[in-house]
Amino acid sequence: MSAVDPWCGDGLQFACTRCGNCCTGAPGFVWVNDDEIAGIAAFRSETVAKVTKEFVRLVGSSLSLIELQNGDCIFYNRENRGCSIYPARPRQCRTWPFWHSNLRNKEAWEETCKVCPGAGSGDFIPAAEVQRQAAVIRL
Repeated sequence: MSAVDPWCGDGLQFACTRCGNCCTGAPGFVWVNDDEIAGIAAFRSETVAKVTKEFVRLVGSSLSLIELQNGDCIFYNRENRGCSIYPARPRQCRTWPFWHSNLRNKEAWEETCKVCPGAGSGDFIPAAEVQRQAAVIRL
């Protein structure tokens, strides 16, 4: 059984409003792997070593982007209400809000809709696409 069957029916609605709620606020983790770090480095025209040193931290045996003191992602620009590395953003960011934790059941999705104004409104995302995105990273 997939992450969203059977409660989501044919799919869910989502359209990013650029509110920044998923990029700011309470401290958390934006997990990255070596390929994602390399993609960020290429996008920024910097070395992998420089990006790793300046923007990545070790959490246990995993890697996460660092945050500003207020909890914002290091790459979120509050003035522009957007990600400064959007084309190279990590898969965790690419697949929001279609994470397993948000798709466990209808109640979990409704809680996601309370914190994300784009979840539950906007474009219709077919169930197959929701499932594809949920399979990219397990959060």
